[in-house]
Amino acid sequence: MSAVPVYRWRLAPDGLATRRQLRALGLRPGGQDVAAQLERPRRRRGPLVAYLYRVDQARPVRPMTPARRAALAKAMLARRTCPACRRDAGYVIPRSLGMCVPCHDNPTFLAA
Repeated sequence: MSAVPVYRWRLAPDGLATRRQLRALGLRPGGQDVAAQLERPRRRRGPLVAYLYRVDQARPVRPMTPARRAALAKAMLARRTCPACRRDAGYVIPRSLGMCVPCHDNPTFLAA
């Protein structure tokens, strides 16, 4: 892979976009290689890099199928279900806690 051009923040030419920008346009990179990099200066830890893709080579986003929608709903339900009390918390369980907030804050809550 040859070296890709590097542009400064907000100075990339037209026709290049990040993954998020492509998604907002209803597109995806579609297997193409990175066309360029975008560097955003940071004071302490070095530059922040974003990869840019060519918009003209991007492909449309694949449509959501019923099976994919069902699988996504099942996965999101698993992320919301507390492993301790087995209830749907109504929010994604923080990985740092490993359980819903009431179970974490009050271990006696599990006995109820």
